[in-house]
Amino acid sequence: MGHPKGLYLLFGTEMWERLSYYGMRGIFVFYLTSTAAAAAFGWDALSDTELQSKALSYLGTYAMLVYLTPIIGGWMADNKWGQRRCIMFGGVLMMLGQFALGFPHKWLPDGTEIYGLWLGLALMIIGNGFFKPNISTMVGDLYDEGDKRRDTAFTIFYMGINLGSILGYLVIGWIGEKVDYQLAFFVAGLGMLLGLILQMTQADKMLGEIGNQPSAKLGLKPNLGGEEKKRPLTVEERDRIKVILVLGLFTVIFWAGFEQAAGSMNLFAKYNTDLHIFGFEIPASWLQMVNPLFIIILAPIVASIWVGLGSREPTSPGKFSLGLIFLGLGFLAMVGAAMQIGDSETAKASPWWLVVAYIFHTIGELCLSPIGLSMVTKLAPLRYLSVMMGLWFAFIGIANKGAAEIGKLVGESGPLATFGGVAAAAILAGVVLFFIREKLVDWMHGAEEEHTVVKDTTQEEIGITADHDVAPQRKFGE
Repeated sequence: MGHPKGLYLLFGTEMWERLSYYGMRGIFVFYLTSTAAAAAFGWDALSDTELQSKALSYLGTYAMLVYLTPIIGGWMADNKWGQRRCIMFGGVLMMLGQFALGFPHKWLPDGTEIYGLWLGLALMIIGNGFFKPNISTMVGDLYDEGDKRRDTAFTIFYMGINLGSILGYLVIGWIGEKVDYQLAFFVAGLGMLLGLILQMTQADKMLGEIGNQPSAKLGLKPNLGGEEKKRPLTVEERDRIKVILVLGLFTVIFWAGFEQAAGSMNLFAKYNTDLHIFGFEIPASWLQMVNPLFIIILAPIVASIWVGLGSREPTSPGKFSLGLIFLGLGFLAMVGAAMQIGDSETAKASPWWLVVAYIFHTIGELCLSPIGLSMVTKLAPLRYLSVMMGLWFAFIGIANKGAAEIGKLVGESGPLATFGGVAAAAILAGVVLFFIREKLVDWMHGAEEEHTVVKDTTQEEIGITADHDVAPQRKFGE
């Protein structure tokens, strides 16, 4: 497909890691609200609403920290270990974290079960911090500045993420809801192990030296040594970082809505939705497969549209604006679901409302998420690349905690008011971003323009041509 073969190694490694992560995430609130877990953790005196609120708080804090720790992992990769070593270290910790969650409650002394939960979450949080920013950065490292294949590469990479999440929801979700939640966590840990084996056996052959050295060292000029690290940012670099920060604020709004999928929308699917589809009662977590499934279907179509538009292709801020608007349209479908059940405690909404919502969210995600990853690799100064990627994931972390707080409003204000409010906020944010997009493009200083590298031999040829054909004019470089 015209891409470096290393892209497909990173695709495969990320696929197995996402199977582990999304499989666990898809059943996490169901596990915490189950009768067995509530009894083990001493929460059995809580009402259903209180138990769901506590589960959403755990999910929100976990998801926030999962996206904040990449700042640490990014710094370590930039300055100490390099990206590949960080990926292996992080993967091992995440695998052990899943195994800790899967350790049977009955094998633990009474009263210590909650510590097993905290240990598992802590290992996965720290491990993800080392893994997540560095594998994304390595995708960008496969391409030169101005290479138009970069956005397409991140879209292909994003397909690997979503293929893993489909497998996670399908396998881990079914095992958790139909067999045993803790067994499902153990199987998720095995998925992470497969990703580690793939990286360990194929990285040298398919990636060469990419990711072996800290990127800050690669960005140093030989005659400046360590002083390059202390060099102040140029005006162009500061402007580009401002673009990352401004779009980071809008990405918080997007993900605070989008991540309702694991929280309030997941609980709505389990308790307020008719889960019978074509005569078969599906696990509630399976509805979350709609998003990654349509990523696989639509990602190549969207990538082709961007390429086909040529010079008319929207800029990164323009694509972000579209993403927010599609997110809002998805929540209008959830408003329809809430209106169908009304105030009834027994009525069930059609599952197709959620399917439509997830499809709109998917289109919005394709307009924003892979473009955001690519944008950071274009705009961040090389010596701060992994740190800036970590900061980008920190924005998503803040959004995840915000998503948990928004999700709690469903139990307080009701689904109609909550989903309607999210829809209005997302569409309004998209419109605002649309009107300021040109200023952001100015601050990017041509980072999205195609560049042509003129090598020394080419310069010599141009100089000779200038001598022979247009001698009276200036030579190349004069």
